[in-house]
Amino acid sequence: MKSANTLSNPKTQLSVRNATVADIPQIADLSSRAYEGTGMHGYSEPVLIGQLNHFPEGQFVVVAGEKVIGYCATLRVSEQVGMRRHTWESITGNGYASTHDPKGEWLYGMEVCVDPAYRGYRIGQRLYNARKQLAEKLELRGIMFAGRLPTLANRIKRFGTVEAYVEAVQKKQQRDLVLSFQLRNGFEFLGVMPHYLDADKQSLGYGIHMAWRNPKVSQAQETHKKKTYGSRLPDSVRVGSVQYKQRKVESFEEFIDIVRYFVDVVADYKGDFVVFPELFTLQLLSMESQELTPVQAIEALTKYTPQLKEALRDLSLRYNINIIGGSHPTRMPNGRVENICYVFLRDGTIHEQAKIHPTPNEAYWWNIEGGSELDVIQTDCGPIGVLICYDSEFPELARHLTDQGAQILFVPFCTDERQSYLRVRYCCQSRAVENQIYVVMSGNCGNLPNVANMDIQYAQSCILTPCDLPFARDGIAADTTPNTEMVAIADLRPETLLTARHSGTVQNLRDRRHDLYQVRWKGK
Repeated sequence: MKSANTLSNPKTQLSVRNATVADIPQIADLSSRAYEGTGMHGYSEPVLIGQLNHFPEGQFVVVAGEKVIGYCATLRVSEQVGMRRHTWESITGNGYASTHDPKGEWLYGMEVCVDPAYRGYRIGQRLYNARKQLAEKLELRGIMFAGRLPTLANRIKRFGTVEAYVEAVQKKQQRDLVLSFQLRNGFEFLGVMPHYLDADKQSLGYGIHMAWRNPKVSQAQETHKKKTYGSRLPDSVRVGSVQYKQRKVESFEEFIDIVRYFVDVVADYKGDFVVFPELFTLQLLSMESQELTPVQAIEALTKYTPQLKEALRDLSLRYNINIIGGSHPTRMPNGRVENICYVFLRDGTIHEQAKIHPTPNEAYWWNIEGGSELDVIQTDCGPIGVLICYDSEFPELARHLTDQGAQILFVPFCTDERQSYLRVRYCCQSRAVENQIYVVMSGNCGNLPNVANMDIQYAQSCILTPCDLPFARDGIAADTTPNTEMVAIADLRPETLLTARHSGTVQNLRDRRHDLYQVRWKGK
């Protein structure tokens, strides 16, 4: 269904600006409508979040008043990568822009889409101009992309080959809606790339490799001035992981006093994040006079949810720190019980991340069911991700968060003995290596004899890094003594991750074979 054109209203202004997170629902809707009937699909919100997080300067929207009517997405690539034969999936990281190279000499155009109701207003021209201005501002060598030929399928019999069709368009013997527009805008034809995007049936899978060379930059040699972008991130992020001792408490206020102590400690060390373990709120069940049945335990905990959220939000505001609130079994409005990590940001906002994979024990004891949404959380220290304990043992989840731009992964965990703990620990270290991200683990120690499924604990909380020269020798930024209540603190530098991803000894993210495999999220 086409949207109504609002430009007939004299009060409606047309403008081009950088895309924001608030624009994402409109962009997703726009892309779906733009590709309607082509056999291709629009972008999901997680993919758009990835594009924005990886290269915020390179994503543009055209708005008519408050309505998004055009969108273009870009990333930076090296000349070596951009000039060789590639596919859309491989060069864009399957659309997430996870292949963005902050030091790349070229701007790569991965998407332009325009609201069908606003065609004829040179929306595409405005977006192309924004790209050129960005390339000039960043002193890049130019812009490249692989364009579509949406009428090729209908004309291939007449011309015989795609090369013959392109030649006819270049000689102006044939007009092509897309290629003719690109040639008029100063882009030169570099070649034809078969199987660039096989889902594009109208173009028969072909991509037309095009380039615009920045006249303000010498093409004889690479730009000398190397810049690093993503400056909205701080130079370092200080994280405190609490290894929390489970012990009997007499009241909710006593529980919050213990939590406040650790928040205060990490805040005194100028921390940006303080992390608590999975299920640490089960300590509240120690107030009961007798051991509860699993059903009774869930109901008893649920009644504390509003108090817990109010108290931890207040602490995050008072101590100016982001709190990763472990996890708390919660009965949802639809009656399901989910294991939820509440994240309290120091601006007062609260985010929720459900555990995707309940363990057999959780399912058996508490009838806990898994969530179905997994998104990065935007913070003042950049995008983060949360995986609760067992979820860290499924590599697809961490990859999905990394594709969206997460650079720090928080893993609250709760394990009863050493083997259980080591499964989580080894998997977290793997997630750090394969995704080139930081991983922060926070677990419980101590015991609660009268609380079912919480009787013994084993933990060695830690802050993990990739294993490469810029990081700690063993890939461990900070560690704790096993089964001892304490706090591990470390400074994590996002810039070091970017350096490792693009010039490290190994470059796991960059070297992925998008032509062979990918993670496709089927949820929201």
